Amino acid sequence: MSSLKIDTPTAVRQGEELDLIKLNDFIKSQLPDFEEITEVSQFPGGYSNLTYFLKTANREYVLRRPPVGAKDIKGGHDMAREYKILTAIKSIGYEKIPNPIIFTDDEAVMGCPFYIMERVQGIILRAKDAPKLMQTVAPAEMRKLSEALCDNLAALHAIDIESTGLINIGKPEGYIQRQVEGWHKRYLASQTDEIAAMDTLAAWLKENLPAESKPTLIHNDYKYDNVVLNANNLSEIIAVLDWEMTTVGDPLMDVGTSLSYWAEAGDGAFEKTFNLSWVEGNLTRQEFAERYAEKSGRDVSNILYFYVFGLFKNSVVIQQIYSRYKKGLTTDPRFADLIFGVKALSKKGIKSIESGKMM
Repeated sequence: MSSLKIDTPTAVRQGEELDLIKLNDFIKSQLPDFEEITEVSQFPGGYSNLTYFLKTANREYVLRRPPVGAKDIKGGHDMAREYKILTAIKSIGYEKIPNPIIFTDDEAVMGCPFYIMERVQGIILRAKDAPKLMQTVAPAEMRKLSEALCDNLAALHAIDIESTGLINIGKPEGYIQRQVEGWHKRYLASQTDEIAAMDTLAAWLKENLPAESKPTLIHNDYKYDNVVLNANNLSEIIAVLDWEMTTVGDPLMDVGTSLSYWAEAGDGAFEKTFNLSWVEGNLTRQEFAERYAEKSGRDVSNILYFYVFGLFKNSVVIQQIYSRYKKGLTTDPRFADLIFGVKALSKKGIKSIESGKMM
């Protein structure tokens, strides 16, 4: 068994507490046989949606809700959509997913939409685990884990979206162009500082739109801390989490997003907060792309475009969070310096374009 600890919650952050009485009353009104929730804590990772641990006498659950002050982000933090997608993917027999339990958009309960799913217990690797990982996991095992992560992404993209009806969860035609234009609009709506690199990236992405390949199911936020690993075998992925941005479209958009999180040993400190992929033994970004091509049979010769898009999208997400902080909509101290992250990622995008490879 791995010496890494099962993912555990901590105390709920100030200002993000749940009203347990209201929550229990609501659940009881909808699911009379649901046991009373007696314990609430919070999973501390992530900068986006808030994730809580709920405990009853005999079961464990996870509650997901938007972050405080996120109503100003149009199209983001869509709990109804995430719950619908979880339900749809579960219905086709895909096993690596938590069971969805209940959703509501009745803001009288919590002031926002939320949903509850069963907890899948296992190991979730977060950036803070890097020192422990380097002490306890051999590079060869780390290699197997990173290969498993890549292979599982290819397997997700192999799901038949036509026969399962999953093609109906999105509009694949014109997906790349809509994404580029949409994320640029989101950036302009949340912009707080003049960052020339962001303007340059937006223009380059619009001017170099690639032809679209056959659409697949795409997760859109696929990385180490969104998968649950078997504590007895770290290279076994037992669940994929955080399906909020899942849709159907060009699968290389998904690969590019994953690669944009995929920090390497030579990357800066900020980039290394995204992923544990810089720990010795992991595939490099190029090796990840090549393995994906081998497993999926897809051409990745233009992967640079999709990688740069991933960096741009991540920059915009960080900008949106920073903008909420600047407006006083959240007081989480982790957000105070995020503008430097926007600058770091956009600069990386420019360097990648100039060099013609994933920097």
